[in-house]
Amino acid sequence: MRASTPDDELMGLLDRVAAGNEAALKLLYDQTAPRLYGLALRIVGNKEWAEDVLQESFLGIWRNAGSYRGSLSPPLAWMGMLVRSRALDFLRRRRAERLHVNVPIEDTDALPQDADAHGPLQLAEASEQAAALHQCMQRLEQAQRQVVSLAYLRDLSHSELASQLKLPLGTVKTWMRRSLEQLRKCMARHV
Repeated sequence: MRASTPDDELMGLLDRVAAGNEAALKLLYDQTAPRLYGLALRIVGNKEWAEDVLQESFLGIWRNAGSYRGSLSPPLAWMGMLVRSRALDFLRRRRAERLHVNVPIEDTDALPQDADAHGPLQLAEASEQAAALHQCMQRLEQAQRQVVSLAYLRDLSHSELASQLKLPLGTVKTWMRRSLEQLRKCMARHV
């Protein structure tokens, strides 16, 4: 019998949330909110907006917990994608609210533009890249996909990964190197 991992605990909480267990949602919130809030804050760049995004995200988690599939991604990655989607939607709504509705089409160049704003083309490209990355990640073996996901989503070092997964450090380094090389080659075909 293997020891329970943090992902196992989060998956169990998501299962209970899917069944309508409010106490499980509170536990899930307590365990993940700081990290998800940080993600929202990095995307929207404003503390109050990030709090709004986090609240909307947890409503989405409450409604969609039944659609989570542990075989496709770690629970924190799934919740992170919900937060990212809500944050980007929030920014799109904010931008649309700021645009002057009565400005003639010929005068759109006069509208204020944010230097960091992403237009439809950039958002479409980012979405295509995310889909391509997902396809490439699915081509990795489950163990290698888990190592890469944990390394990037939880910002774990090789030694922390080895300790958490109870694997030799050399194995973790090899899997990471090979996986990243496979991902580079796969993503190059999508460019």
